[in-house]
Amino acid sequence: MATGIRDKVAILGMGCTRFGERWDAGPEDLMLEAFNEAVADAGIDYKQIEAAWFGVCLEENNVGKTAGPLAQALRLPRIAATRVENACATGTEALRGAAYAVAAGAYDIVLALGVEKLKDTGYGGLPVRTRGVANDLWLPNSTAPGAFAQLASAYAAKYGVSIADLRRAMAHISVKSHANAALNPKAHLRNKITEEDVLKAMMIAAPLGLYDCSGVSDGAACAILTTPEIARALRPDAELVTIKALEISVSNGEEASFSNWDGAHIATARTAAAKAYAAAGITEPRREVQMAEVHDCFSITEAVLMEDLGFSAPGRAVHDVLDGVFDLDGALPVVPDGGLKCFGHPIGASGLRMVYEVYQQIHGRAGDRQLKNVDRGLTQNLGGHPHQNVSAVSIIGRAGA
Repeated sequence: MATGIRDKVAILGMGCTRFGERWDAGPEDLMLEAFNEAVADAGIDYKQIEAAWFGVCLEENNVGKTAGPLAQALRLPRIAATRVENACATGTEALRGAAYAVAAGAYDIVLALGVEKLKDTGYGGLPVRTRGVANDLWLPNSTAPGAFAQLASAYAAKYGVSIADLRRAMAHISVKSHANAALNPKAHLRNKITEEDVLKAMMIAAPLGLYDCSGVSDGAACAILTTPEIARALRPDAELVTIKALEISVSNGEEASFSNWDGAHIATARTAAAKAYAAAGITEPRREVQMAEVHDCFSITEAVLMEDLGFSAPGRAVHDVLDGVFDLDGALPVVPDGGLKCFGHPIGASGLRMVYEVYQQIHGRAGDRQLKNVDRGLTQNLGGHPHQNVSAVSIIGRAGA
């Protein structure tokens, strides 16, 4: 019988680049920036790494379709290396491959790294009429803002929320994200904004305005994993951080077909969260999780995910948002680092960047945005549109928590 990976895998070290328009750096530079921090944090020689998982999504022209560019950039000692891709959940997919290999006993020390030089791919971001070559070849008659605007409209209709109140809640989310990012030197957008700025900004896809949308950026993040026993032997005085659960759910086409899906929630997020909570032994998420990094590609996505992840009761997310529950000083801080909203979304890196923030918070290294008493954190990574996507949920925490 399957026993899961709870507390079978320890995070020995992590690294993360500064995210932004990194015209000064190629993908190899970003990989090294994240890798060097992770190796120094782990306190190991890079030659102790026995296998690697490389997450990259859109950047095939720069890094190809194999893990060779990772091995070459890091001068890995001819070890097993695998390139993975799973839409916007690619970074978490790299982590999952590495974690499962350690849990299975195949390797002692492994690497997971995600990178994307998204600015170099032709991905135009906003305005949506200049989406770039990559998007024109994929869902050419659809846009991400348009798809998630439909999520907002469906949510408002289902729960009887006025568009004015929904927009006010979304504005609160965006203001919160910018305030958090202002405390984070690795974030892309560090400017503080006001609710008035959000509500008066140009409309992108009603009811989503400019400040409701995440940006386009470059970045990389990296994790070095091992067993708890090895981690304790290598660093006996360090706080031990382990993976409690890591679950992925992929749409099977039902939401995109004639079905009872209401368009007001992310079905895969609910499935992945339920499995992750069961694996981690969590029965009351809002009480037992102290922080969350979620896939806030749009402000409405964060709001809806609060219900999908069990942090808010159905139809109550708007009220919880406006009451400050998910603020930095709230009962359950969400995206304390600024999230996709202010980091941007270099696709291969985002999932690992989320885990990096949880890891930093548990270790007490988050500086001015440091939270109190973080024993467990959740990350949720989403790839695709509300009607067809992949969703990954991980639970990271102190050993024994």
